[in-house]
Amino acid sequence: MAMCTGLIVANIYYSQPLLVLMSEEFRVSESNAGQVTFFTQIGYALGLLFCVPLGDKLERKGQIIVMTLTAVLALIAAGFSVNITMLKVTGLLIGFTSVVPQLILPLAANLSDPASRGKVIGTIMSGLLVGILLSRTLSGIIGHHFGWRAMFWIAAGISGLLVVIMLFSFPKSKPHFAGTYGDLMKSLLTLIREQPMLREASAINACCFAMFGLFWTTVVFLLSGQPFNYTSEQIGLMGLAAAAGALGAPLVGRIADKKNPRIAIGYGIIFLFAGYFLFYVFQTNIIGIVVGIIAIDLGLQGIHVSNQTRIYTLLPEARNRLNTVFMTASFIGTSIGSGIGLWVWSVAQWNGVCIAGTSLITVALIIYLSTYRKK
Repeated sequence: MAMCTGLIVANIYYSQPLLVLMSEEFRVSESNAGQVTFFTQIGYALGLLFCVPLGDKLERKGQIIVMTLTAVLALIAAGFSVNITMLKVTGLLIGFTSVVPQLILPLAANLSDPASRGKVIGTIMSGLLVGILLSRTLSGIIGHHFGWRAMFWIAAGISGLLVVIMLFSFPKSKPHFAGTYGDLMKSLLTLIREQPMLREASAINACCFAMFGLFWTTVVFLLSGQPFNYTSEQIGLMGLAAAAGALGAPLVGRIADKKNPRIAIGYGIIFLFAGYFLFYVFQTNIIGIVVGIIAIDLGLQGIHVSNQTRIYTLLPEARNRLNTVFMTASFIGTSIGSGIGLWVWSVAQWNGVCIAGTSLITVALIIYLSTYRKK
């Protein structure tokens, strides 16, 4: 499951290092080609909202396989795109069908023993996050040597192989929701209203993902300028440092199993503060920045895995819908953080980024402390 989540979620990010190659082939501006990434993210958001809740109503294994097969077709179509408009449309479809990891996580939570659920979720999250962070590196290499179309065809082959693996290895699940699709979607609002832990976990995650989006949007500007002057390939290697942090997710999961998951959230927030402290103090030292990247990624995994473990204990029959609310809030946070990062960089450069990131972490801390006595 960890392997499948990592390789499928990577579909969303393959296009990012290939945008220049796309713009050159179709003779459009880089900003126009950049909309391929935007449409892919929009597709992911739509899939998250409209498809993931169905996991409580449909048999999950079947839904996972059908969506992955659809992703294969979308990836093949992207490789055959004849203009930038077709590439944007296929990008939308790739994003829409690549929410499969958010269907796998609730399935894994259902299968796992409550005493080891955090460890299981942490292991799968490691696969997912390594897929996100290393997809750009792989895509850049493939695009440089074989062209941007080759990456989509290779991704289609990988996803097709995963369908076979999942067909023979994933167990079937029994859906619990018997109402209509409209009732299913309305129940999302009911869950938000009736589950304070879901609201708290989603709010903390939104702030922390905003911090993360802010950082990765602006660090490119920092490293491409003085004194680093790094190329895009060199900047992409920063994902390796983040991947090292992602590998700490299973350890965080074990802590969540043995102790109150809220303790791991507190540790995670401390790591985030430490990371941004390093970013501010060592903003001209690459070693300090790399250590800071590892720190914020460890912190984010601590918060994300622990929050996800907590919400999966609420209503076993509604885990897909709980995950929909939780991940939608996180995704919105990432988008807002990226927007804040672009604005702050234009106004106050890296110092402003550090202040804005620290402010977002502080909001997460306030939410965490304000609800501590209630838990």
